[in-house]
Amino acid sequence: MGTTNHTPKAVVLGMGNLLLKDEGIGVHVAQALQETPLPGDMELEIIDGGTLPDMVASIGEVDKLVVVDAVQGGGEPGAIYRFRPEDVRLDNEMLTSLHQMNLLQELWMTERFGQKPGEVVIIGVEPDDMNLGLELSEKLQRRVPQIIKVVLEEITSDYPDDSKKGDLRK
Repeated sequence: MGTTNHTPKAVVLGMGNLLLKDEGIGVHVAQALQETPLPGDMELEIIDGGTLPDMVASIGEVDKLVVVDAVQGGGEPGAIYRFRPEDVRLDNEMLTSLHQMNLLQELWMTERFGQKPGEVVIIGVEPDDMNLGLELSEKLQRRVPQIIKVVLEEITSDYPDDSKKGDLRK
């Protein structure tokens, strides 16, 4: 069997409602990523997913899907969580929002049809203020550069040409 030149493809899917301040963190991060120079030799697509993750099935074949969303995990505002869909159990109190429950259902369906992304990672951010408003809270605004670092580390971590090493989630 011959070797093929495969350029890894990653998708960053920013989830959230921009009308509810920190609930829109995933969308804010996706927008900021579009302005950020990207490392590595890979194909990267950045998607503003808003409140509907139903585009997962239309993403196509990807090596890695990184979802960014607000997650109420009980930590300090701005805390960054990293987990996989299989880490979420719907019968416990852990890290779920309505977006993630819909996302989990969508991933389950894509897997049944043989179209599931190679790897799925969810980067959750503890919100501070979920009241009406278009801007992130000051705490989360300050965290956006760190969240971007975590996402970039995540999308480049499995590729041998990655020059960034270490845990950026500290």
